Amino acid sequence: MRVLHVFKTYFPETQGGLEEVIRQICRHTRPLGVESRVLTLARRPDPACIPLPEATVYRHRRWAGIASCGLSPVFIAGLRRHAAWADVIHYHFPWPLADLAHLINAPAAPALITYHADILRQSPLMVPYRPVMHRFLSRLDAIVATSGAYARSSPVLRRHAGRVHIIPIGLDDGPAPVPDPHRLQAMRERVGEGFFLFVGVLRYYKGLHILLEALRQMARTPGGGPRVVIAGSGPMAPVLHRQARDLGLDRVEFLGQVSDADKTALLQLSRGIIFPSHLRAEAFGVTLLEGARQGRPLISTELGTGTSFVNAHGESGLVVPPEDPAALAAAMQRLQDDPRLAQRLGLGARARYERLFTGPRMARGYAHLYRRLCAARRGEEP
Repeated sequence: MRVLHVFKTYFPETQGGLEEVIRQICRHTRPLGVESRVLTLARRPDPACIPLPEATVYRHRRWAGIASCGLSPVFIAGLRRHAAWADVIHYHFPWPLADLAHLINAPAAPALITYHADILRQSPLMVPYRPVMHRFLSRLDAIVATSGAYARSSPVLRRHAGRVHIIPIGLDDGPAPVPDPHRLQAMRERVGEGFFLFVGVLRYYKGLHILLEALRQMARTPGGGPRVVIAGSGPMAPVLHRQARDLGLDRVEFLGQVSDADKTALLQLSRGIIFPSHLRAEAFGVTLLEGARQGRPLISTELGTGTSFVNAHGESGLVVPPEDPAALAAAMQRLQDDPRLAQRLGLGARARYERLFTGPRMARGYAHLYRRLCAARRGEEP
């Protein structure tokens, strides 16, 4: 079976949680008889075709962007060409250009979408886009939500509830990745250990400005509070660097974008994962999964989305109210002061990961859905 994944960005140009989800779906459906392609945009698509272990990536040039929507005049024709190859087209939402391209091309293959998050910040542009979005979603054969919580809380998904399937995100099965000893030592010399770690793209909804405010409050406590390492790049980076500088914070370090190998080392060295997102654009939290896989306790916020499905309060970590720097500071201090609690929650996070969030479990859900859609299109029993 041949599956075409469609999203606005992908490795190696960008490294975010959604890209990692696509990679994991491709990687773990391969043993189940699925051949994958990824169709995406890139600022400099040279080469235009990149064979990666999980899939072959085809890239068109991104000419411009409006409100985080990558635009390309050649993408619509590119989708038509690659859709002819595919048995199933798998879109990843949100990317309005893909909605439009699907409606123009009307591909013959069955199509589904993984609905990763509602569109929130670009609300003025939703007036002309909303009818296109709902028409696109109504044309699809299936819609996948990554948690029941998000399916219930999203007004868009509630409108299309009859075709929504729940398939949680999963990562690699088996033991947690072990960092290279030399890289681990180099990272230890650079940032130390026992810090709280954030990994991700520095976007507006990640709540990192709230985390910095929490660190400011903790700076007045004896010892100055725990240390935080922020790994990732993104549009909010200059603002966050300026905020940290203005607040005089000396217990936070910005590393910029890091490699997978360095990320593994950071996870090993960390005391726990901090995930302060404050808006429901944060639908799941792949970094929480990465921390749980490594057996690290998690700190996240209650958004009514999948983050509190990944991180169960008191089982795998602590869940605090969003936009509450004092609560965030108290959670970090609690795990800093109580190593036995941190260890218990870390073990609980790993156990919850093994039970609910492995890549093979996710892949079985998608492979079954792909085959159901193909069989239904042929008029056969799945």
